[in-house]
Amino acid sequence: MNARDEIVALARGWIGTPYRHQASLKGLGCDCLGLLRGVWRELHGREPERPLAYCADWAEATTHERLAEAATRYLHEISFAEIAPGDVLLFRWRAHLPAKHCAILAASDRMIHAHDGARVTEVPLSAWWRRRLAFAFRFPE
Repeated sequence: MNARDEIVALARGWIGTPYRHQASLKGLGCDCLGLLRGVWRELHGREPERPLAYCADWAEATTHERLAEAATRYLHEISFAEIAPGDVLLFRWRAHLPAKHCAILAASDRMIHAHDGARVTEVPLSAWWRRRLAFAFRFPE
């Protein structure tokens, strides 16, 4: 299994985990960042840093790209033209707000994410999501 397939398989292992704000425990609860943190731990071991506490509406109160800056410290930023299964996608809800949601690309047209009020799931990377795509990253080898 190559690294990309492994990342997708690990992310799929989280499917069904209930949404829990700031959590990162497979099967028990996670938010979108918790899913990404959990996959990181399964790939690389210990997380390089723990995220600061954040409220659900943190991005609406700032213009600071906190999530993207943290991703840049540990992942490799790539262009949208380069995205492939296993890559990390960051989304912004509105054009003037920082990116605050992340997902792992499962296929060219599908992503895995944790969404408030739901469970970790694999969904289409629809036009709605593509319009909100703000950043793309790749896990380090």
